[in-house]
Amino acid sequence: MSGLYHITEDQQSLVEMIRDFMNREIKPHVLEWEKEGHYPQEVIQKGIDMGLHMMQVPEEYGGMGLDTTTTAMMIEEGAKVESTYMGMFNVTSMGGKIVMAAGSEEQKQYYASLLQKGYISSFCLTEPDAGSDSAAVRTSAVRRGDSYVINGTKMFITNASLASVFLVVATLDPSKGSRGLATFIVERDRPGVTVSKKIEKFGMRLSNTAEVVFEDVEIPASNLIGTEESGFVNAMKVLTASRPIIAASSLGACQLARDLAVQYSKERVAFGKPICAKQMIQEKLANMEMLIQASRGLVYNATMLLDQGKACNVEASVAKCFVTEAYGKIVDDAVQIFGGYGLCDEYLISKLYRDARVNRIIEGTNEIQRVVISKAMLR
Repeated sequence: MSGLYHITEDQQSLVEMIRDFMNREIKPHVLEWEKEGHYPQEVIQKGIDMGLHMMQVPEEYGGMGLDTTTTAMMIEEGAKVESTYMGMFNVTSMGGKIVMAAGSEEQKQYYASLLQKGYISSFCLTEPDAGSDSAAVRTSAVRRGDSYVINGTKMFITNASLASVFLVVATLDPSKGSRGLATFIVERDRPGVTVSKKIEKFGMRLSNTAEVVFEDVEIPASNLIGTEESGFVNAMKVLTASRPIIAASSLGACQLARDLAVQYSKERVAFGKPICAKQMIQEKLANMEMLIQASRGLVYNATMLLDQGKACNVEASVAKCFVTEAYGKIVDDAVQIFGGYGLCDEYLISKLYRDARVNRIIEGTNEIQRVVISKAMLR
């Protein structure tokens, strides 16, 4: 970050910590691990040891106690090397934020104790037939005495294969739609919890994604977060808070794509000159920079509103939609600059091209973002 935004010394130190770590531990191995489709466990453990899975968990519960803006700065910096690494920990941190915002003191202490053990978590909302329409969740939770019994299937769950604990959105009464949803803490080692094989995606292959099945999973009633009617509200708060983070991740990746394009345009010679001397190439590079600077303003406008406790549904959706589409445009132009080499897997720009397509779908499709924006305009 630069220019308009003031960065504190603490924020600068955290950004530098992420920059040094990513360049030292992740950057040399990105394409190798991309082919394997996963991070080595010891590399994940290094992030846990740094406390990255507890970025937004308050300090009194063992976390880093960071606000959304600082978290976004770290996410952006990490994405200048590889976006999915920091994203993995942000999912866990965001789960902790739900518990800290809506849970009882006992739940806060319990959930924090799991994270302090080094547990990774997943937020289980999406289902095979409930993606953009979150209110269509059909995973059920039935009260039986002092317990709830959960049945259902969750799809495209980030971190699922790595997680030791899940935050599960389930319906207590399908006839009530969104008002019938509740959120539960479900430990992975409970009988009836099954994590299926990792889903192989053409983009963001290093982001672990899998199906999770709950079959007659019994949990104590004390694992209900908030009330039996607050599940949808919890889910929407998570999505609103996570959309600027996805945008921040895309912003970092935009800068990586731009830098790769600039470097290649200086090295590639055509018709006796580096192609960066060509006006059409210069136009593409200039457009990249304009999109990056506009994106930065949208990302940090949304995060600052979140940190001030102000409503920012529209601003979060604008940031997510605009920056993920800017990412697509920038990386598309970067591939064009690379020409045939941009289509080859041994070039990082090819990976970014595939990764960019994913971000327009996750955390609410960009069509849904436009619904949120237009509804606010028409009220």
